[in-house]
Amino acid sequence: MATKKEQRPSLIIRNARASDARKVAQLSAKVYGTGNGYTSAMIRGQVVNFPDGQFVAEYEGEIVGYCATFITNERLALGAHRWEEITGHGFASRHSPEGHWLYGMEVFIDAEYRNLRIGQRLYNERKKLCQYLRLKGIVFGGRLPGLAKRRRRDVTSPEDYVERVQQKQIRDPVLSFQLRNGFELIGILHNYLPEDAESMGHAAHLVWRNPQVRQDLKDDQAERSNRLPDTVRVATVQYELRRVSSFEQFQQYVEYFVDVVADYGADFVAFPELFTLQLLSLEEKPLSPAQSIDYLTDFTERFKELMSSLAVRYNVNIVGGSHPTKLENGETQNICYVFLRDGSIHEQAKIHPTPNERYWWNITGGSEVTSIMTDCGPIGVMVCYDSEFPEIARHLTNQGAQIMFVPFCTDERQSFLRVRYCAQARAVEDQCYVVMSGNCGNLPGVENADIQYAQSCILTPCDFGFARDGIAADTTPNTEMVAIADLRLETLTTARNQGTVTNLKDRRFDLYSVRWKSRR
Repeated sequence: MATKKEQRPSLIIRNARASDARKVAQLSAKVYGTGNGYTSAMIRGQVVNFPDGQFVAEYEGEIVGYCATFITNERLALGAHRWEEITGHGFASRHSPEGHWLYGMEVFIDAEYRNLRIGQRLYNERKKLCQYLRLKGIVFGGRLPGLAKRRRRDVTSPEDYVERVQQKQIRDPVLSFQLRNGFELIGILHNYLPEDAESMGHAAHLVWRNPQVRQDLKDDQAERSNRLPDTVRVATVQYELRRVSSFEQFQQYVEYFVDVVADYGADFVAFPELFTLQLLSLEEKPLSPAQSIDYLTDFTERFKELMSSLAVRYNVNIVGGSHPTKLENGETQNICYVFLRDGSIHEQAKIHPTPNERYWWNITGGSEVTSIMTDCGPIGVMVCYDSEFPEIARHLTNQGAQIMFVPFCTDERQSFLRVRYCAQARAVEDQCYVVMSGNCGNLPGVENADIQYAQSCILTPCDFGFARDGIAADTTPNTEMVAIADLRLETLTTARNQGTVTNLKDRRFDLYSVRWKSRR
């Protein structure tokens, strides 16, 4: 008689995914205490900035350990530095694919599972990644959790402490483990993490040198695996608002543009903010501003169903402009829905409603800004007015976004130019691509859908390697049309590391930062 196979507990180490962000953040809060751990946005930033470098330990389906890394250059890695500066405030946003050192920014493990040697497994994964990528080694600042207690008793300085740990006169739970794992102490990083009271803010500067790579080679001589060029074809629709007699007619107009860009092999097509305003023409009687928005919210589910089906059928990712949506708590937000060609739907609420949106339409602002992982890499969305706040784009850039989409709806030239100039500034300061999509056309006789002004465009940083004047493609003002451009993400990487100016690398992390207060 056959017997059932005994079920054994499973422990796996795998690459972290963006979808793990919340659980990893919850684990960090458990390990470090509420308010001291990583936010979900930080974890997503680490994953999208360097997907191969983040690992989770999963025991019986639960995440019980996490390891974060990024690549950096030798000058930063081996020189004096602080944790906040080198890690880009915990987002791994200073990840440099052209560097030659793997920086270990974090390892934390649920204390209930420490007997499973999860730390050892995560360190082994780091070494395997370092060797696979032909990097010169691993470097990091290691905690000294026994320092504060010993300093009050018999230790004179951090240097004295680590020397005695090396001589095995005393034991440190972290440093002793790292030394056993073949890491070499090269110094002390003072004021590395000031809030680490146990370590008195100090850290052991440790390296592990890859035995498979010659250490005497300069950075530009070191062997590295080749990276394939990555081109993304993006289309922006300058959409004419016109009267429609039914939702089906609206669908025909939208499908026409999706069909057209799909024929051109586009990876993305972007529509304008509030382009669903034309559905107000279905209502014959005049509506107050608040009534108009309420009327449009009734179309939310039909709109989402339509756009998602088009994304899948035509194999194109759709940035669906924006549409007013009523939330469960009764509030109404202006939400951009992103419909991916794998059938998934993501959303980004407008964070900053304009004064008119707040007063006339009772629109409330969202509280989360999250990069969206697509099959062409992470993207970000800033709905119109949000593009005028630099912190939004910087927060998205920290999370790895390289293409920003700005659906907008402006009524006259001055309003349009505010959005246009700010979008161009975001492209320069964050060294990213920005895609603007606006409405044209007017709807006489339709309340709350007045005049429109737009010149949609696809913007680039202003540097060699990009389009002249920083404009990859644009449209004729106030004319319904489509603009298409091929965007090379590799060019962004080159500019960020070797451009005439390197805005992202040259940020003064010691002076300022963008800290998102929401903890979701």
